[in-house]
Amino acid sequence: MKLISILLMTFFLGKGCEAQQKQDLETAIVEYTANTRGFYQKIIVQNKSVSVSKDRNGNDKPQPIAISEADWKALIVDFQKINLEGIPNLKSPTQKRFYDGAAIANLKITFKGKIYETNGFDHGHPPAEIAKLVNKINTFAKKE
Repeated sequence: MKLISILLMTFFLGKGCEAQQKQDLETAIVEYTANTRGFYQKIIVQNKSVSVSKDRNGNDKPQPIAISEADWKALIVDFQKINLEGIPNLKSPTQKRFYDGAAIANLKITFKGKIYETNGFDHGHPPAEIAKLVNKINTFAKKE
């Protein structure tokens, strides 16, 4: 009887932790911005929706689009692998943005009242530690 009780308790505690992890991304706001003189793109992922803006002045009001369940699960997995405290210290693998070879990109995550923001990196060439998340976010802009 004790064995069954322990197994059931382990099962329910395990499910509780899984639900908490999913909820964490739902409370986060992930913003990806890339820009040059002639190009601007801002992607905001928040609470299972995404909005894409291509107007740097903020005159257009993009409508949030629901993220599919498969894409949302992939984002959760990628988000959980990121060390938020280490984001400001990430190094860009390339420097094309210094000579107009690439747009300057930035990732900003607001999570539990704290803001974690990268230094600038080349659009299309994010630091390896955040590459999967950034590349997944960029797929939403291509769907627009």
